[in-house]
Amino acid sequence: MKFAVIGGTGLIGSQVVKKLNAAGHEAVPHSQSTGVDVISGQGLDEAVAGADVVVNLTNSPTFDEASPAFFQASMDNLLAAAGKGGAGHFVILSIVGTDRVPELDYYRAKTLQENILAAGPIPYSIVRATQFMEFIDAVLSWTTDGDTVRLPATPIQPIAAGDVADAVAEVAAGAPLNGIRNIGGPEVFDLDELGRITLSRKGDDRTVVTDPTAGMFAAVKGDVLTDMTAHLAPTHYADWLS
Repeated sequence: MKFAVIGGTGLIGSQVVKKLNAAGHEAVPHSQSTGVDVISGQGLDEAVAGADVVVNLTNSPTFDEASPAFFQASMDNLLAAAGKGGAGHFVILSIVGTDRVPELDYYRAKTLQENILAAGPIPYSIVRATQFMEFIDAVLSWTTDGDTVRLPATPIQPIAAGDVADAVAEVAAGAPLNGIRNIGGPEVFDLDELGRITLSRKGDDRTVVTDPTAGMFAAVKGDVLTDMTAHLAPTHYADWLS
């Protein structure tokens, strides 16, 4: 099968391309660095022409109120190009619980992206993942003030990027779901606890203070970002850290 992986040079996309090619498929990465622009449409028709499957792993450059416009324009352009190119399956990566956190601009934007795909003319699959282990350091940096990190006790189910790429590649190579597959890590932690574990294992002297108002995840109510009934990935956080 031939795959056009848009955003194919990033953290997840590069691994998806490698896994699909290793399985004997033809997966081609496309991104701004290869001359493909999902907002202007430059290079899109050529990128997806003849592809059996289009995998869209592009992401908004910001997490703020500008993010819905990014997903609206990029999905409109990609669906039009994929339709002209004859693609029979369109795959995106989203977030577990994204439709349950309307307080966050970025989560509303990802819900919009899902809705545009589901309403479109091409058979589709949505892979929703929990929070990436690779992003925990960034989450800690958002609310660091000197030697103190303030974090809410939001339940988080971290998943390794490699496990996410495995799931995306598997779904992309299969029949369209015309629905959603949830994937998550094997364990749930409160975010403040996860921060303490991370800093301790890395020998970082910062102290985590539990603060229900701190950072982006303060807007999350309850355990909506976790799903232990999802397809659970094998990598445990302690193993990933080591």
